[in-house]
Amino acid sequence: MPTASDQLSRDVVERLDLILRVLALQVGEQKSLTERARLLKLAGLDNKTIAEVLNTSAGTIRTLTSNLRVRRGS
Repeated sequence: MPTASDQLSRDVVERLDLILRVLALQVGEQKSLTERARLLKLAGLDNKTIAEVLNTSAGTIRTLTSNLRVRRGS
């Protein structure tokens, strides 16, 4: 049976997740999907989280961010 401490931990994680999503939505509001994905990746978010925030797939995010890495290296 979950304890009050377990419930509190889940509540904190849920609120932090919500804050993360709100802040991520504000990143580069006027920028392209590629630039927003890059900014969120630089902020340390994983592909799945970025995809959820930008309403796309993790595969799309992987492609967008890998293309940016390739471009930087050339």
